[in-house]
Amino acid sequence: MLWTTAAYAMGAGQQAGAEGGAAALTSFVPLILMFAIFYFLLIRPQQKRAKEHKAMLDALGKGEHVLTAGGLYGRIVDIDVDTVTLDLGETKVKIGRGFITGVVDPSKKAAPKKSDAKDSK
Repeated sequence: MLWTTAAYAMGAGQQAGAEGGAAALTSFVPLILMFAIFYFLLIRPQQKRAKEHKAMLDALGKGEHVLTAGGLYGRIVDIDVDTVTLDLGETKVKIGRGFITGVVDPSKKAAPKKSDAKDSK
């Protein structure tokens, strides 16, 4: 009696083994979907931003107004291979070229926030 139970269990395992190839494929589908989601939501936009930043750094020239990663606004005075000299007004600073986050237009100034006179009374 014990032998028939074991034989029945072994037979069920062989049938499941025949369908094992399809089961293995379906177990990889969630992993493939997660990789696709990560690629389109994280990896691809990051690569696009890095490419745009590199193009912006390659196009820098003397006299342009830039914003640094530290929040400093300055005008480019000199450019070397890896360093940029910025004029901050009274001070000149050398920074790494990669620390420039963007080119700004000095004629466009942020409009001051208007406070409502009604609310302050």
